[in-house]
Amino acid sequence: MTTLSPSPSELNLLRATFTGGLFTPEDEGWDEARLAWNLAVDQRPALVALPETAEDVAAVVRFASSNGYRVAAQATGHNAAPLDLSSGTVLVKCERMRGVEIDPECRIARVEPGAVWADVVAPAAEHGLAALAGSSPDVGVLGYTLGGGISWLSRRHGLAASSVSAVEIVTASGEQVRADRDNEPDLFWAVRGGGGSFGIVTALEMQLYPIAEVHAGVLFFPIERAHEVLNAWREWLPGVPDEVTSVGRLLRLPPLEEIPEPVRGRSFAVIEATMLLDEAAASDILRPLRELGPEMDTFATIPVSELQHLHMDPEHPVPGIGDHRLLGELPAEALDALIAVDGPDVESPLLSVELRHLGGAVGRLDERGGALASIDAAFAMFAVGIVMTPEMGEAVEAQLTKVRRALEPWDAGREYLNFAERSTDPARLWSPSAYARLRELKARYDGGELFRANHPIPPAR
Repeated sequence: MTTLSPSPSELNLLRATFTGGLFTPEDEGWDEARLAWNLAVDQRPALVALPETAEDVAAVVRFASSNGYRVAAQATGHNAAPLDLSSGTVLVKCERMRGVEIDPECRIARVEPGAVWADVVAPAAEHGLAALAGSSPDVGVLGYTLGGGISWLSRRHGLAASSVSAVEIVTASGEQVRADRDNEPDLFWAVRGGGGSFGIVTALEMQLYPIAEVHAGVLFFPIERAHEVLNAWREWLPGVPDEVTSVGRLLRLPPLEEIPEPVRGRSFAVIEATMLLDEAAASDILRPLRELGPEMDTFATIPVSELQHLHMDPEHPVPGIGDHRLLGELPAEALDALIAVDGPDVESPLLSVELRHLGGAVGRLDERGGALASIDAAFAMFAVGIVMTPEMGEAVEAQLTKVRRALEPWDAGREYLNFAERSTDPARLWSPSAYARLRELKARYDGGELFRANHPIPPAR
């Protein structure tokens, strides 16, 4: 519960220098302003600020610091569940700051904190360039990137955080700082994979890659073939190059009108992949999977901008609960355990259980990188269910627990920020040395813990 609320006089002082929107629980528009993208999360801060400029962000940070509030930043609110907004927290929602600038000569995108991937992918593609974008066009660029960022291109080009070349950030003092390898290098290191514990990023600059087309698609099989198909995919993986990123998935699609009729209301075992290869080379690699006889095969050479629709993520706010586990390996026994609890013989309430193949550049320490420069795991499991009612929420939570427990013997000992949709031990999110350094830098840049992140880093004492 919120224990502080701003007085009218405090708010008047802030409004004098603030060009964006400010909402308290008494204001019209409060319920809309406080919404997260995940509609299952009920956010109740003391105040919601919707800045329109970096100066607005700095003003609200100074206001919070001077009046005993804490600050939490948010763009879309995809990973909002772990975020603690109690005890007088100002929620700074940057959704109005959606500016994107593409420099095709330098292959750099400058992105403001409210931009989603759809805002970046299309203008970059006009110049034959690609960002290390997330699987959903509706995910916020900054939250995804500051949490690491696993894209369809990551096995070849690494985590998105390692492609960041500069950030503009408001610190706990309310100062606007540009951090890069030459200026504030420690802060630059911390935010790239360290999340939102060090300030509010008001813009970042990221490297773009000269990729205009990819060979990508989905193979759909009836879920009754899950054991055969997912094992064939698992056995196929050791022979693929880093240019191939793929997902094995159990997918149960609801009977909704917006879902195409051929798959509406049906359940599948699915293989998705993106290949930075020409069509001939890609088809040769795909042959063993195609020989399984999929019901549908959508693989084709496509513009890189179309990758944002490959994973079939919802492109509008929905209520959902998700959970994950990083796996050190995926033997046949692990797939057996997963299919036993969520396969074709189970009436599962989960929409999706996916296994993302990591390795390649994701698993190699990137010397350009920051706090999260690689992920020491072979696979990332992420499972999610839609929860329209409390009863659905209970069923999804129970099934998520079963899935996680089934895969526990192959746990990699780590977790991934962007998939961790509940509070967790922060020591599991980074390597021991990186976590120790992050705590030292938290003490230096925000020892008073003004900033709250969904996965907070405690300062070293």
